[in-house]
Amino acid sequence: MKKRTFTSPLGPICLTEEDGFLTDVGFCTTKAEAADESPLLAEAEHQLAEYFLGLRQNFDLPLNPKGTAFQQKVWQALLQIPYGQTASYKEIACKIGNEKAYRAVGLANHNNPIGIIIPCHRVVGANGNLTGYAGGLEKKQKLLELEQRVISNQKA
Repeated sequence: MKKRTFTSPLGPICLTEEDGFLTDVGFCTTKAEAADESPLLAEAEHQLAEYFLGLRQNFDLPLNPKGTAFQQKVWQALLQIPYGQTASYKEIACKIGNEKAYRAVGLANHNNPIGIIIPCHRVVGANGNLTGYAGGLEKKQKLLELEQRVISNQKA
């Protein structure tokens, strides 16, 4: 297992690699004292930096989030939410074929180990309101605003 922390505009982000796959990406409370040398972690940091600069909308990294079969289905559905758009928990539940599982979708969303890259920040309540985010609602709002700003600039 290799770990690396880098400073993003929203605070430190911790990255973890296992067996050539990215397994964890999330906001952390402190910056690591040392960063493991890893081409994958360096590339993940590079792609995330591009994302925060508005230069990247899609990630191209080998992912291996650890979770149940249900969680895996939810996380795969999250990857289908287009950059700059949102989907409700119920829409995700319908997409995975279980429209009544929206609460379970919320729990799977909460347990997403690869934040930002698997875009759990793009999931909102049925009324469009922001709801829980492991990094905090303020960070969720900033991620959505970043994506909207990039989309608006492309249209201008």
